[in-house]
Amino acid sequence: MEIACLDLEGVLIPEIWINFAEKTGIEELKATTRDIPDYDVLMKQRLRLLKENDLGLNEIQEVIDTMAPIPGAKEFTDWLRARFQLVILSDTFYEFAAPLMKQLGYPTLLCHKLVVSETGEITDYALRQKDPKRQSVKAFHGLNYRVIAAGDSYNDTTMLSEAEAGILFKAPDNVIAEFPQFPAVHEYEDLKKEFIKASNRDLTL
Repeated sequence: MEIACLDLEGVLIPEIWINFAEKTGIEELKATTRDIPDYDVLMKQRLRLLKENDLGLNEIQEVIDTMAPIPGAKEFTDWLRARFQLVILSDTFYEFAAPLMKQLGYPTLLCHKLVVSETGEITDYALRQKDPKRQSVKAFHGLNYRVIAAGDSYNDTTMLSEAEAGILFKAPDNVIAEFPQFPAVHEYEDLKKEFIKASNRDLTL
């Protein structure tokens, strides 16, 4: 039995923080886990910048409401769900992801939650657990699933390492260079081929 695990931002949807940074003009908010491997450091930087600029959840959600999945993402997830059980493992937050999950047909999503004040200020964040993507793959192994995983950033690499097969998708050059053990592709058709190659079953495009 096989299960497919995908990262969300950069793989199926655009990076939310980058889109928000472009709308607000705050360049430092463009930093993602592609740039800063330590997620706690990254989130503390983001929360500081939001507070300094008097921005909160409402402003971020307004930007998210204008976003759509990456072209081809919905078709790819439909293809994948017809052949595997699919779970999205992400370091985003349910408060961000809901509108985009609707556009993707509501795949199963495991991620984190924000701590938000009555005024909409994001005061903190609550991680589901430490290293959640790798821990999720380990849990699926405990259920006797064989896992094929794909992601694009530093925070995906432990998930890719824990899986029976890991694939880098739309990853930047620095991540590809640091993790040459993972095949790297940039188009959904090529990602389909990698899933077929990694599967123990005969699959068709």
